[in-house]
Amino acid sequence: MSLTASLDASSVTAVPGEETSLPLQVRNSGSTVEEYRFEVAGACAAWTTVEPATLSLYPGSAETVSVTFRPPRDPSVPAGETAFGIRVAPTSDHAEPVVPEGRVTVAPFTEVTAELVPRGSHGIRRGAHKVAVDNRGNAPLTVGLAARSGTERARISFARPELHIEPGRAAFAELRVKPGKRLWRGTPLVHTFQAVVAPPAPEGEEPAAPVVLDGTYQQEPILPRWLPRALIVACVLALLLTGFWYGLLRPAVKSAAREAITPEVIASATTGPGRSGGQTGGQTGGQTGGQNGGQTGGATGGGSGSTAAPTPAPTPTASATPTAKPLPPAVPTSAQVQVRDGVGGGSSSGTALTVPAGRTFRLTDIVVQNPQGDAGTVVVTVNRGSRVLSLALENFRDSDYHFVTPITVPAGGRVVMTVDCRKIGRPVNAPTPGRCAQSLFLGGTMQNTKP
Repeated sequence: MSLTASLDASSVTAVPGEETSLPLQVRNSGSTVEEYRFEVAGACAAWTTVEPATLSLYPGSAETVSVTFRPPRDPSVPAGETAFGIRVAPTSDHAEPVVPEGRVTVAPFTEVTAELVPRGSHGIRRGAHKVAVDNRGNAPLTVGLAARSGTERARISFARPELHIEPGRAAFAELRVKPGKRLWRGTPLVHTFQAVVAPPAPEGEEPAAPVVLDGTYQQEPILPRWLPRALIVACVLALLLTGFWYGLLRPAVKSAAREAITPEVIASATTGPGRSGGQTGGQTGGQTGGQNGGQTGGATGGGSGSTAAPTPAPTPTASATPTAKPLPPAVPTSAQVQVRDGVGGGSSSGTALTVPAGRTFRLTDIVVQNPQGDAGTVVVTVNRGSRVLSLALENFRDSDYHFVTPITVPAGGRVVMTVDCRKIGRPVNAPTPGRCAQSLFLGGTMQNTKP
């Protein structure tokens, strides 16, 4: 082999944000002048360079190139050890490349930022905040959380005392501010506090300065300041409405009531059936009493020896008023019918109820059933062809209808269901039937038309 290459050290430590160089010895053992190119292999290739990038050597000569490591101060480059190789490739075709290998250790660094969200809160009982901590270093870390109150009238506490954060990630911790006493009314109180985020101290180094976040919590009174004004306004409005009622609306109502009492209304009230009978009886009794008294006095004053007997008053005779006989009560009545129809041809009909002579049926409820899931049409008619329902069978299995105003079917009328089958349905887990089958159930009351 006409090429030899070796690193001065098999391992090196690189600090993020700084440069670290490692010498590489290259010797041309051949008999011709040779040019060599350098390529970095491994995870550190993105931030590792070889200077110079090419090297020309005479036979038997050696040179040193510098391998420079520049890891960025970024979470994308994790701390720890990683392997690398420097590929030294001759430009001529007859020589083979050489790849010396080594290991580079990226030193850890700590960088922490934090933010209080929101910086100020307000409420009656407590304030709620969140502390967002970002780990901008290249190694996992655990930060401690602490809180300091600016006054003795509030208690500040974290939901947990520490946070574990991966490189390049963020974590959140809840911070609660609770006042020591309730504020019923008055001016809101402002409580100041500080949230402290303390990153850990690296080994052999001084601890990093903690991140201090200032925040405020405004304690609101339980009874708002606008409540007395609202009560005063409500009382004033109540007084105004009361005065409006007694001053305007109530006299207007009384005036309308007086105007409604007209002479015609009084006359119609006094000439009612009860008052006419009373007046007639009073007039008859008065006339009879006057006539009898006059006759008695005349007979006595004439000096006759005989005494006239008083004429008895006629006895009123009650006139017989014919009273209509009440109709018999309605009888609840129900009926049903099942109609079968085949596919093709005409439709099939069935009569559910025929009203007897001298009676009237009042239809209030209808239930139509399609248990097989057939397809076609069903029509319900009453009173010799008056259509009540017209339904498509494929739209329902059970359909019920209830009428607030009953449908009257006179004597001799019929309730008929007509089925026109287009397709026979198939029940679940059962063989296909030969014809469509529908049922009609109706309910109502039957009543005699004559007493």
